Amino acid sequence: MNILLLGSGGRESALSWKLSQSPLCTKLFIATGNAGTAQYGTNIAIGINDFESLKDFCLAQQIDILFPGSEEPLVNGVYDFFKNDLALAHIIIPGPSKEGAQLEGSKAFSKKLMARHNIPTAAYAEFDENNFEEGLQYLDNHTTPIVLKADGLAAGKGVVITSDKAEAKAVFTDMIRNAQFGDASKTVVVEQFLTGIELSVFALTDGENYVILPEAKDYKRVGEGDTGPNTGGMGAISPVPFANGAFLQKVIERIVEPTINGLRSENIIYNGFIFFGLINVGGDPYVIEYNCRMGDPETEVVMPRLENDLVELVLQMEAKKLNEVTIQHSPKAAATVMLVSAGYPGDYPKGKLITGFETVEDSLLFHAGTKQNNGQVETSGGRVIAITSLADDLKLALANSYKNAELVQFDGKNFRKDIGFEF
Repeated sequence: MNILLLGSGGRESALSWKLSQSPLCTKLFIATGNAGTAQYGTNIAIGINDFESLKDFCLAQQIDILFPGSEEPLVNGVYDFFKNDLALAHIIIPGPSKEGAQLEGSKAFSKKLMARHNIPTAAYAEFDENNFEEGLQYLDNHTTPIVLKADGLAAGKGVVITSDKAEAKAVFTDMIRNAQFGDASKTVVVEQFLTGIELSVFALTDGENYVILPEAKDYKRVGEGDTGPNTGGMGAISPVPFANGAFLQKVIERIVEPTINGLRSENIIYNGFIFFGLINVGGDPYVIEYNCRMGDPETEVVMPRLENDLVELVLQMEAKKLNEVTIQHSPKAAATVMLVSAGYPGDYPKGKLITGFETVEDSLLFHAGTKQNNGQVETSGGRVIAITSLADDLKLALANSYKNAELVQFDGKNFRKDIGFEF
């Protein structure tokens, strides 16, 4: 089968690595890809939201599967664009409709869905310019810490948690009145703060049935001890030690099944991945957020632990036969350490030469913000390379990733040295 993967980050590097292993994969193309994805397929210079150019390419290359790695094309309606075009409708897309993608594209949409289907989540209220003053009063009366979320897509950075009400008001004003995140923060969701440990659970659904992939825990803060501003993710581990059978059964019964059944009952087309961003509060799972695709950097630990053929899973999804699939999780542990550019998640330099690839042993290198330049690999993003190791236990996996984090070099390299610190 000919496959076109959309995206250019570490998630897409891990997905291209996994897809290319399938005997069902004839040709793999990545739009736009990076220096790492080029090892597993052919990078093509088409924007992920340029649907007309994607159409032309898919027809010319006889693409069988269009695999959206990131959320943007899904939220912008790539599924609907393809399925509403007779020339493209046969192409398999592991991703939801534009309406289904609002699960990630709008915090307010997802909160309302959870309320309708009794899915456990933090109490909340939503505000925009029309009830701005009411929002300021709400913040005055809110218990601390206060969680503020931009309603729309903000590259993982649209969440602020503060115990300072003056700061909360300033952030609230910045988001709505000063368009801190553009259209994404025209509406702000203010949430109750939940205390616990976070984790990510992933389901692949065909709209009726589902399978659960290996769970993961990512580390969003830039600094050790979960300090500093939020990032797109500084590392991840899988499995998550506290996510035992009893806890995951609660996740399935209280969250996964009500979500999938709720979408179906509302006639929302959803075939593809659902990322459940959860928090364990005293042994009970609550939803922090949904994503309509796999996570990053969680994909970099989930894919190495997933022993099933990913292409075959997508075909079973399309056939609505996921109820006939048994997911095989590797008994090994995976750990990812993300190398990032100096200054990230703020402004950072680009074009820094990366060296040391040939010295790496016992780890996989999933490129995120990299590009080829005259035969050399340079930095092109804030998150540069995810170093993933698979080993018999988490401690050894982390040790291998940290050993290799020292060997890969570029000017201004930074990484957290305490991934997995709670365990």
